[in-house]
Amino acid sequence: MSDFSEQDLSGSSFQQVDLSGSTFRQVDMSGLDLREVNLSNTRVRAAYFDGVRMTGVEIPDLEIYGEVVRLLVNGVDVVPLVEAELNRRMPERALMSPTDVAGFRDAFATMDRLWGETMALARTLPTEKLHEQVDGEWSFIETLRHLGFAHACWVGGVVLAQPSPWHPLDLPWDEAPVLDGVPWARRIRPELHEVMAQRQQRRRTVAEVLDGLSEAALARPVTSATPFLTDATGLTAADCLRVVLSEEWEHRLYAERDLSALSR
Repeated sequence: MSDFSEQDLSGSSFQQVDLSGSTFRQVDMSGLDLREVNLSNTRVRAAYFDGVRMTGVEIPDLEIYGEVVRLLVNGVDVVPLVEAELNRRMPERALMSPTDVAGFRDAFATMDRLWGETMALARTLPTEKLHEQVDGEWSFIETLRHLGFAHACWVGGVVLAQPSPWHPLDLPWDEAPVLDGVPWARRIRPELHEVMAQRQQRRRTVAEVLDGLSEAALARPVTSATPFLTDATGLTAADCLRVVLSEEWEHRLYAERDLSALSR
């Protein structure tokens, strides 16, 4: 098995080559021209697709989970259809895109209630199960830790402009750069009550922000004070809080799915 690390293979041509079972990490694959390739059983995670066009493809079975803004299938943008169906199945989801202070308070209160139901299920499982990964995704504990990191970035680091809003249990995303002063304790195995204390601290911060937030402040531009999210300039406080709500919603769904699998 060959190992290609830190090499420039741009512009290479692969014809009648077997790359099955290969692993690609932190690889620039923009501008690829793929023809007559077999992508069966491919797993893609934390990838960025923009301007991708597929023609003459056969898709007997394809699953996509993520932030999809525009997706044309045979000339039809299916995103509005998917959004409407998801909101029909889960009416609370429509609350996760608020535009005023009252809407944000309602949305976060709704998330607290939903997470309360999820936590009730988590407490029925032994601690080792909460550290177990399903299908290579984060464990339940890691999910809570990452949500703490998301709160730190978007609320502490951007809305409140704190240069170092981190908690020792905060967990960045897998591909995040290692930066001085930012927690990167991936191998630790904290107890549930420890990550819950971290989470409660984050929620108190959000509550304090919302309590003192006016409609004008909600719409004001913000600037990141942390080494992450350096492109946050021009966003508003409302944009940042909506990102947190989106993270909370999506990760709770993943957590529910994984907890159900672990409890069988």
